[in-house]
Amino acid sequence: MRTGVITQKVGMTRLFLEDGRHVPVTVLKLDGCQVVATRTKEKDGYTAVQLGIGEAKAKRLTQADRGRFAKAEVEPRKKLVEFRVDEKNTLDVGDQLKADHFVPGQKVDVTGITIGRGFTGAMKRWNFRGLEASHGVSISHRSLGGTGGRQDPGKTFKNKKMHGHYGTDRVTTQNLEVAKVDVERGLIMVRGAVPGAKGGWVMVRDAVKRARPKEAPMPASVIKREKAVAPAAAPEPKSEG
Repeated sequence: MRTGVITQKVGMTRLFLEDGRHVPVTVLKLDGCQVVATRTKEKDGYTAVQLGIGEAKAKRLTQADRGRFAKAEVEPRKKLVEFRVDEKNTLDVGDQLKADHFVPGQKVDVTGITIGRGFTGAMKRWNFRGLEASHGVSISHRSLGGTGGRQDPGKTFKNKKMHGHYGTDRVTTQNLEVAKVDVERGLIMVRGAVPGAKGGWVMVRDAVKRARPKEAPMPASVIKREKAVAPAAAPEPKSEG
């Protein structure tokens, strides 16, 4: 099991295939997704990597977060997500993931927060058919109807599908296909729709129900952080004599 990535949803477009057909794709931007911390089994009890994306202002962070980013020597990030990995697939702090972490044709699982729609009725929220347009029904054509509160059972059960808040749920769409990868611009194009609004954070990982392609880089496709080299000491001047 290798790490996933954090992306930002750009929007939807279409790609034209060689035979003239076009497929709808969702464009996900992978820009500055960097490893900010690691979890080890000896210290934390499990193995994982913590990724961060998006630039955050240091003045808006807590003192603890500023100290954590300073210790890791990475820029403050807006969004942080942990991905469980095997011990052999851990990454170094400071590594930056690239878009070719996934290969075209690969199946992935995509997780996002759905668009919030506020307080909605039962027809929009649960796809209820509504009441009749005639036969004595007036005014309440879009109501949900009876909720089971007759003499037996005499109450409305919990979790009954009714009107209420709709959206802003964490949803995972499985087995989406990676249509194209643009490494230079840091774009991953996934075939079909992806949960979430434009500009929202979306997590992409290898599909759990499909085999990972052999072409997928292991443990990940990353840009290594350049380690600072200490300047060489100046030679001591030779004494004349």
